Amino acid sequence: MARLLEGKPVAERIKAEIKKQVGSLARAPVLLSVQVGEDAGAASYVKSQQRAAEGLGIEYRFHKLPPEITEGELLEFIGRMNSDKSLDGIIVQMPLPPHIDRSKISQAILPEKDVEGMHPENIGRILFGKASILPCTAAAVMELLKESGVDLYGREVVVVGHSEIVGKPLSLLLLDKFATVTVCHIGTSKAAKLQEHVSAAEILIVAVGRAGLIKGEWIREGAVVIDVGINKVGDKIVGDVEFQEAQRRAAFITPVPGGVGPLTVTLLMRNLLEAVKSK
Repeated sequence: MARLLEGKPVAERIKAEIKKQVGSLARAPVLLSVQVGEDAGAASYVKSQQRAAEGLGIEYRFHKLPPEITEGELLEFIGRMNSDKSLDGIIVQMPLPPHIDRSKISQAILPEKDVEGMHPENIGRILFGKASILPCTAAAVMELLKESGVDLYGREVVVVGHSEIVGKPLSLLLLDKFATVTVCHIGTSKAAKLQEHVSAAEILIVAVGRAGLIKGEWIREGAVVIDVGINKVGDKIVGDVEFQEAQRRAAFITPVPGGVGPLTVTLLMRNLLEAVKSK
């Protein structure tokens, strides 16, 4: 039976260190959060960020913009916020209205204020092993792998999902630890090779957003399983991996909810602290 890799204890340790460092600063770090229009998920995430910031001595400023704002107007707004020297970090909540290009917005935030770690300059630093600000979910996965105590050197790691916010940056972070990394995606599935790759994984990380995509019987005995997926099935929240069967086969597994999720907001705040320290 697998040991659970829970995010909350790891998050609490990181929070204690953040709070200590924030307390030593001349002034409280300031994070600006921008939400465009109404979205229940974004609103919930904003509340989590605000609670975390207040608990750490961080000033959290929230600005809500109308859903009909144009892409140009939003870019102009971000430009003004970039110039505001009182702000240490900026986050634009997702999703954005369909008429606004997410990638353009991510690129518009100055890299030194990009607390989500998604500016091309910050992503590029990962390639050279020089990044101090990392995409929060990818960083959360790395923290949980560290918690497992498993040495990544030479391990067969399979990442299912190649998104810009998780799979792609995560593969670079794993390569920096000398893991042997395979990235699977829709092409792998269409070629009917997903099970083959998953079954070979000593460490499996799944970030797709499709409930039950990975069958528990595919999991290699003694594997480490990090399930990033969050899916609503009826009144339950489940991951991308069939949990019960996977738990019987794995050595470590993240619960959903309670695994990766509790770490992401904490690591957002750590990114803000890194932004302040880099000035």
